[in-house]
Amino acid sequence: MLRLDGVEIEDTFAEAFMMWAGRVMVTADEERWALAAARAATGFAASIIMSPAEAGIEGMIPPERTPDGRVGVLIQIYHQTRRELKAQMIQRISQCVMTCPTTAAFDAMEDAERRLKVGRSIRLFGDGFQKRDDYAGRRIWRIPVMEGEFIVEDSFGVKKAVAGGNFLILAENVKSGLLAAEKAVEAISQSVRGVILPFPGGICRSGSKVGSLKYKLKASTNHLYCPRLREVTSDSKVPKNVNCVYEIVINGLSLESVRLAMAEGIKAAVKVPGVVKISAGNYGGRIGPIKIYLHELL
Repeated sequence: MLRLDGVEIEDTFAEAFMMWAGRVMVTADEERWALAAARAATGFAASIIMSPAEAGIEGMIPPERTPDGRVGVLIQIYHQTRRELKAQMIQRISQCVMTCPTTAAFDAMEDAERRLKVGRSIRLFGDGFQKRDDYAGRRIWRIPVMEGEFIVEDSFGVKKAVAGGNFLILAENVKSGLLAAEKAVEAISQSVRGVILPFPGGICRSGSKVGSLKYKLKASTNHLYCPRLREVTSDSKVPKNVNCVYEIVINGLSLESVRLAMAEGIKAAVKVPGVVKISAGNYGGRIGPIKIYLHELL
């Protein structure tokens, strides 16, 4: 049995899968407006099960690393097909970034496999008054708006990325479980580049399983890890001393970045008193082709 800081690490794997991802750099005159746009653009995007996309904030970018010399925020948007991803990027940039004071939107995908004509579609909002231009070595559109103009890159790079990396924190109570989850999110955010945590605050309390035991649903509550169902179901995986389970879900631009994020998050979580066990969510390998074994990470 593998233990880390006295916490049992279950010999299991997280089941991940491939999705198309776009990476957008949002810049603004002030950090608060860049963040406001980024948060709006990544809203309602926790899980593709019911959300129109999966998305999240990757991190801040200093002015010296942005095309226009202003503070920036990196966001990532995921979908199952390029066509659906393009639609989501157009909608989220046009409705949530273009509408936000002082912002601009640039492509930030390294090693892109394809390019999508996102800005070229958004330009039509300019009603014929938009202007194409070259800016900082990029082809951009200047779209007139009431504040002045909105600058958006003509096309955005996308590539196949990894979604669904995860681990489960099993704790004695909500207080210790939530603190451990928060420490995991903090560690990942501070030390790993190229990943997002799509759930609110990076933490999911309602992990799901494929399908339903009773209803015609794509997904339903993961009853195996619901502490209050421990005495109700015969297949519960919740130990007697565990009364809270949180899931940390990670999407990343590479498998290595997801593996690193999982490792850093687990190492931070097990340091919190009250954490009993670390596990991971999987469906026996039936859904996702990527298996990330916890023991190999650590």
